[in-house]
Amino acid sequence: MSEQPAAHDTIAVVDFGGQYAHLIANRLRAMGVFSVIVDPHAPLSAYEHAVGVILSGSPALASAGEESGWNTGLFELPIPIFGFCFGHQEIARHYGGEIRHQAREYGLAELHVQTDSPLLAGLGAVEQVFMSHGDTVTTLGAGFVELGLSRLGDGPVHRNAAIADETRKRYGVQFHPEVDDTPNGARMIANFALDICGARPTWKIADHAGGLIAQIQQEVGDRGVFLLVSGGVDSAVCAWLLARALGPDRLHLLHIDNGMMRAEESAGVVAALREHGVSDNVHFIDATDQFLSALAGVVEPEEKRHIIGRVFVEVFQQAAERIGIADYLLAQGTIYPDTIETGATKRSDRIKTHHNRVPIIEEMLARGQVIEPLADLYKVEVRQLGRALGIPEQMVSRHPFPGPGLGVRCLCADSVPDGFDAATLSAWIDPIVGPRGFTALPLPVRSVGVKADLRCFDLPVMLHGDRVPHETLEVLAGSIFKNVPAINRCVLWLGAETPRRATLHPATMTAARLAVLRAADAAVMDGLSRHGLMAEIWQCPTVLVPVEIDGEGDGRAGELIVVRPVLSKRAMTARAAALPEALLAELWEEISALDGVCGVALDLTSKPPGTIEWE
Repeated sequence: MSEQPAAHDTIAVVDFGGQYAHLIANRLRAMGVFSVIVDPHAPLSAYEHAVGVILSGSPALASAGEESGWNTGLFELPIPIFGFCFGHQEIARHYGGEIRHQAREYGLAELHVQTDSPLLAGLGAVEQVFMSHGDTVTTLGAGFVELGLSRLGDGPVHRNAAIADETRKRYGVQFHPEVDDTPNGARMIANFALDICGARPTWKIADHAGGLIAQIQQEVGDRGVFLLVSGGVDSAVCAWLLARALGPDRLHLLHIDNGMMRAEESAGVVAALREHGVSDNVHFIDATDQFLSALAGVVEPEEKRHIIGRVFVEVFQQAAERIGIADYLLAQGTIYPDTIETGATKRSDRIKTHHNRVPIIEEMLARGQVIEPLADLYKVEVRQLGRALGIPEQMVSRHPFPGPGLGVRCLCADSVPDGFDAATLSAWIDPIVGPRGFTALPLPVRSVGVKADLRCFDLPVMLHGDRVPHETLEVLAGSIFKNVPAINRCVLWLGAETPRRATLHPATMTAARLAVLRAADAAVMDGLSRHGLMAEIWQCPTVLVPVEIDGEGDGRAGELIVVRPVLSKRAMTARAAALPEALLAELWEEISALDGVCGVALDLTSKPPGTIEWE
């Protein structure tokens, strides 16, 4: 950032390592309020220009006294303080409240307002909010009042979901107002920053582009840059930004086909780069054999990600040597969710290692050999930046696609997960879904998720029943997540027959399996386009799951395909998107007819507790 905090009224965001700390800062910037990220152990001088403080969430447990050594001296500052989730609990505890590890809440809930407050000005009596916690504030200290309680439908009541001491201007909410799934969360943050703190909205996002260009020019100096470009939004915007900063002659672009791209993807990417003249030097390498050889026999998701990231660098280095630009900086279109999910801050948990955060990349970063201009931005900001740079809309608005491609959507497994007991899990789940007319079938695979800012490798469950509204399915899935700790993903079987048995289908990464997944993915993308849903759906991974489903005696041999449509803006949270019944019927017919596919399911999972990708 080229500006100094002294030039603006500043809100300091204390980063306890939660998944959304930078999102808080981004929300503030979006409303014109300058924000800075502060370490919890920083001296009080870090708040010199602050007119208010926000305490972020954290994977730590306040009930266990974790993170208790941070600099609580900031509570003596004569400025307003607002805590989210863990920050809320820390405020309550500091002023005499009690925290207990109980009453987990993941996903959507309702805030029922009990007391008026400037913090909640303009909100309704009941507001949708987004929860991700295992600790709860059970009692309040002197001076604090309960502003609201939370519940979902006819579920249990959770007290002290919002609290305040209006005299000292101390506020806390158990939920996350910074995420898109709290629709009026931005209003709460604005109430705090603009009204309670009196911050003036003097910062403009347009200033950020100029600052990024200046930062690139300073960091690169007179060197050149070699950018790995996948064709996705992030790498495309990074390419245009680097070209604006350095000129097209000092920028080399390399697209690598890793054998895990979508149908016709690589040819389209290379053609687009050359058509728009972003760089004078566009290179293409088909490294399918090199990637698949390295992945042969590997099943563990983190190991797969590490291998994919390592081979990308190997191919890049080989190309740089051949072209004669080995001294160029490596550029990546890394954005903030990539870094926070990999555990980039001192306190954030490693949810999954992104291919651009494997050890060899970390070593190169430490040696100053890598430049990542977008590393503090979210997808929505990257798109805004892209439009400001004049990038064609069809490139800026396309669905996100992971750098490893279909490699993280082609699940591998060689054995049933330790401790998997379908009968025991069903005994927990059946009382939840049975009264609502559904059957449940636990699946013998694991997928990555995030619960209370911590990584989890838990199990999916497949539901089957008569079609009900999508909102009803969301509530049912949420009930399972809250009551069955071993489950982090819920899918709906789209077939007419009741699924009776789920059998692990041992599988590794092969060209044949990727071909099946590529065909299924193409069917999903074509279906979304045909029904006019590409703009509405933020992202829609198609996943090949190594499980065979048997129905009432007529099961087909093959693996399960899961369709994962989501609604999101920043990828830090997501909601499962509804698809029209006509489209679901078309996808069942087309995909289940593919050789090697036993059937199709629709993913109903929010993030959290399940990440957008299954690996």
